[in-house]
Amino acid sequence: MNTHSTGDKKYLPIGSVVLLKGGQKRVMIYGRLQRQVSNEAVWDYIGCLYPEGNISEEYTFLFNHGQIDTVYFIGFQDGEELEFKKRLEEKNI
Repeated sequence: MNTHSTGDKKYLPIGSVVLLKGGQKRVMIYGRLQRQVSNEAVWDYIGCLYPEGNISEEYTFLFNHGQIDTVYFIGFQDGEELEFKKRLEEKNI
């Protein structure tokens, strides 16, 4: 299994599979820069259980990059993804 620590790399692509610090189950990222409705906080990622996928809001996880312990899989990256990531980094988000 290919795993590595996340270091300072930010904004993993959609579809990336990670284990959060203190977690026991992997999570798949399906969104970035998500605003929490209840308090307007902005999180780096939103994810769901892997391999189950999006079951319900109860099993949805908002988290920041620094909370990732291990990256198991890096999601799909093409020109559109790389351009999007570049714009995020330019805006220093």
